[in-house]
Amino acid sequence: MREETMGSAEEAAGLTRAECLRLMSTAAVGRIVFTEQALPAVAPVGFVVDGEDVVIPVPPGSRLLAATRGAIVAFQADDLDAAGRSGWSVTVVGRARVVRDPGESAREALRPWTGAEFILVSCGRVTGQRVGAVPVGDRETAA
Repeated sequence: MREETMGSAEEAAGLTRAECLRLMSTAAVGRIVFTEQALPAVAPVGFVVDGEDVVIPVPPGSRLLAATRGAIVAFQADDLDAAGRSGWSVTVVGRARVVRDPGESAREALRPWTGAEFILVSCGRVTGQRVGAVPVGDRETAA
């Protein structure tokens, strides 16, 4: 078990994979990073975390479908408080695939977002950090 401490607003603490996935599942909007016409591109998207996948609803005809199908992409979500200089940020790198049906739980969670198809990003590489003060009870212990 790691030592739990209150950090100052200037500290950054790495997160475990489990912490990253748990925190990411609390956010509703993230950013997908992909390549478009040989240049880096970023798009804000609604999403849910479903097990080891990030599921993103995509409107019909979206440029994201062609740009991400089978590609290695990055996905980032965060919850940052600029005034308090605290929060967390998580980045996932993995292969994207396009599906018509992401499964019942993801489909239900994404009901407010419309999309004929979905991009699933596998959580191959997951990294994250907390910035600033972290309440002792708000951190998971490493197993």
